[in-house]
Amino acid sequence: MEAYSVLMSVYSKEKPEYFRVAIQSMIGQTAQADEFVIVCDGPLTEELDEVLSWAEEKQKEKIKIVRLPQNGGLGKALNMGLMACKNELVARMDTDDISLSDRCEKQLKAFSDHPEVSVISGVAEEFYEDANEITARRVLPLDHEAIYEFAKKRNPFNHPCVMFKKSAVQKAGGYQEMYRLEDYFLWVRMLLNGEKGLNLNDTLLKMRTGAGMYKRRGGLKYISAQIELFSYMMENGMITRMRFLKNVILRTFSGLLPGSIRLLLFRKLLRK
Repeated sequence: MEAYSVLMSVYSKEKPEYFRVAIQSMIGQTAQADEFVIVCDGPLTEELDEVLSWAEEKQKEKIKIVRLPQNGGLGKALNMGLMACKNELVARMDTDDISLSDRCEKQLKAFSDHPEVSVISGVAEEFYEDANEITARRVLPLDHEAIYEFAKKRNPFNHPCVMFKKSAVQKAGGYQEMYRLEDYFLWVRMLLNGEKGLNLNDTLLKMRTGAGMYKRRGGLKYISAQIELFSYMMENGMITRMRFLKNVILRTFSGLLPGSIRLLLFRKLLRK
């Protein structure tokens, strides 16, 4: 199977115990990465640095630590990390999630079977504290045509478990600033560039969630970012003006709801 890099970003407010478990889940892959790039987005706590030391001991020559002098946000950190990745295939991993052991093996096989594809994700199962108690599953359209249509209204890939081609991401301009929507904005630009996407009908990752995650998906700043994204899509011919208006109305309504109601809405209507 083709070689690949793991790309992670960590900053000072992350929980070291979650960070360690996330790294371990990638170290324990049935198809091993030959490079592990971790970007430190600004100075870290002593506890997080201890996890990095543990990871360096575990991975030895594979690990590459990129330290940024100050916190600049996830998008900037991932772009710096992407430049440091030596392989064309890159597996993204967040600091508080847990990849299933065969996640990368399945994605590598899919890239081998579908060389025309540039980005692949799969099913993400959500949990609060106990990874064995799944609260919801985020299942997405599988083939490229359905993914493109889905992207007109919602994020078409589960970002915490994507594997992508470095060249295709960089051709689209990499991660760019858009409040909490850097990944969605990237996928839109890649799709508009003609890149192909694929989602596997397999659970690849367990994603740590909670009421806080849904609370962050609201407020005027988040609504404004969504309007900016949908405006970009309309201006570039991806969606019609009618689709733009529908998106804006729905996202504004959702964004103004109390966090607890938004959580219920996501659980009942947008998850399985």
